[in-house]
Amino acid sequence: MLLSGKTAIVTGSNRGIGKAITEIFAINGANVWACARKSSPDFIEFTEQLAKDNNVQINPLYFDLIDEKQMKDAIKSIRSAKQPVDILVNNAGAIFTALFQMTSVDKMKELFDINFFSQIKFSQYIIKLMIKEKKGSVINIASSAAYECNEGRMAYAATKSAVITSSVVMSRELGLSNIRVNGIAPGLTQTDMMELNTPKEVLENVVQRTSLRRVGQPKEIANTALFLASEMSSFITGQVLRVDGGL
Repeated sequence: MLLSGKTAIVTGSNRGIGKAITEIFAINGANVWACARKSSPDFIEFTEQLAKDNNVQINPLYFDLIDEKQMKDAIKSIRSAKQPVDILVNNAGAIFTALFQMTSVDKMKELFDINFFSQIKFSQYIIKLMIKEKKGSVINIASSAAYECNEGRMAYAATKSAVITSSVVMSRELGLSNIRVNGIAPGLTQTDMMELNTPKEVLENVVQRTSLRRVGQPKEIANTALFLASEMSSFITGQVLRVDGGL
């Protein structure tokens, strides 16, 4: 198993890509702090069954990333376990679609708070734990939107561009502590977020411009995260892998 005995933190782990990453990490032997904004019966059942099936610890952790008090309480819970943190996956995020002229600065700030600033702050806390151990792998989930720059996605694409740039800078600064930092830029992926925010005509257009002529599956993004989290990628840092079917 690629992650046997490792401890991972995955934000936004209750659905979509984050849920798939949590699952593939557990299957590969990792204990996971499964972070979500709110509890739900389905999520509790998912984490309990996942832990049982794979003989690992799955610890649900509930907090809103943009609520600093909740974040600090979550950090205290992680620290109190007194286990090294080997992997951090910053996956939680939100999307917003509107023309540039119809996007208020307040809305842009809100999206940056969720997709960028709160994740940077969370990373700063967790990386302190990694530095003590002189090892770690950080994986930031960006988006192909940062490259495609499609109409209506100005604010979202800008936040994900910030994620990409910061990932490279972090990799340079943290390399001396043997901490690798990489990103993943998924293309359209079959999730609730995609279905709720991507009109059918846009989806069809993107699929036609994709070499594989289909959208991705969450497991395909999760497999890439598994590679970047494991020793298979031990000499890879400062990279952003586009997992978009050849968009």
